[in-house]
Amino acid sequence: MDQLMLAAALLLAWMVVIGTYLEQRWPDWHWYLTGYPRTALRVMVTWRKVAQLNDLTVLHKPNRRLLGGLVVKGQPLHLKVPRCSFPRPTPNGLSVRVRLHAGQTPALFLGAAEALVHAWRVHAVRIVSPERGVVLITATVRDPLEHPDRPTGEVSASLLSAVVGALETGGAWVMDFRRVPHWLIVGATRSGKSTLIARLITELAPQPVALVGIDCKGGMELGLFEQRFSALATCRSEAVAVLGALVVDMQNRMRTCRAAGARSIWELPEKERPVPVVVVVDEIAELYLTNGSKDQRAEAEQCSTYLLRLAQLGAALGMHLAVAGQRVGSDLGPGVTALRAQLSGRVCHRVNDPGTAEMTLGDLNKDAVAVAQSIGEAEQGVAVTTGDTGGWMRGRSHLTTPAEAQVTAAENAGLAFRLAGVARALEELDAGEGA
Repeated sequence: MDQLMLAAALLLAWMVVIGTYLEQRWPDWHWYLTGYPRTALRVMVTWRKVAQLNDLTVLHKPNRRLLGGLVVKGQPLHLKVPRCSFPRPTPNGLSVRVRLHAGQTPALFLGAAEALVHAWRVHAVRIVSPERGVVLITATVRDPLEHPDRPTGEVSASLLSAVVGALETGGAWVMDFRRVPHWLIVGATRSGKSTLIARLITELAPQPVALVGIDCKGGMELGLFEQRFSALATCRSEAVAVLGALVVDMQNRMRTCRAAGARSIWELPEKERPVPVVVVVDEIAELYLTNGSKDQRAEAEQCSTYLLRLAQLGAALGMHLAVAGQRVGSDLGPGVTALRAQLSGRVCHRVNDPGTAEMTLGDLNKDAVAVAQSIGEAEQGVAVTTGDTGGWMRGRSHLTTPAEAQVTAAENAGLAFRLAGVARALEELDAGEGA
């Protein structure tokens, strides 16, 4: 007996050592070999009880009966539990498919998400309905955004595509302007918005793409990349000149495509194809807010009109927008609402008011609004994103320091393509102000 107990103790110690080694060296294998079997068993054992306690069941028989001349209502003893598939492992958790009974909706399961988290002892549970009559419950055992700088798998590098961080699925967070041509990025101070923009520019800098910056805070944020920018507007008058020149360039591209019988610049021969342009606007409110004077109102209206035209017509012509701000609301003017409708890619960090989260995500997915509002101050860089991911997803951007930004700009300064019309517009503006 003593020898048997000693052998069991040695085996247990060996399993602990091996488990620790696997967790440190190969966390995915540790999950598949040790964590997944325990969690899957827990899901199957607790499913019936969790479903009953959280009203996820349906009545097997009517809960009303006629007794003499009275209608008697009671709690039925036999409840029908929705059928749950066997848990399928994922790199960071597991997923189960639930077949809904007639009359059930996914909203019932959304309300029970917190109960599932505690019953299954996982980090988080996400519930979506991929098809009618089916709910997909995905559980994650640890927060994949806690260490977003870990490798996220192979991602094919393509023009106008930027790997900016990691998604909660454990995969790479990619902003692809060929698939989603325009983006809206919002976030309060110290929410991670500027870090995301810096990472986006850092990823685009080595590509044959013209980058144009508009930073009406005197260039404090985007000035780090000035060597790589084809143009950098640091005030609204410069922004009007730059955006106006880009609209003229866009019209020239239209004529080129029409003459060649092409519907976009990507159908043109490579030698005739104009360089793609990505316009990065930091703090959109600075372009719209005025002191009420006639001149400032005129400038704001011009900026609004130019941005809207670029958003409406620029995708096929290789002109793309990444518009950022601390808040986005209708109080900035009707032009902001019209512009937002054209920016199909959305990123919402922690915000100070629910209106901004609603303005950013509400027209695409109501559930995403609630998730965005739950992001805490300690979760810098965490955001809710839409785009080509299908629905919404939480992500966290990779950290890009100011020193890294300056090095990237210097190394790729040779790719700062000259946009003749933009350069001429800025020169004329300087000449007019000098006179």
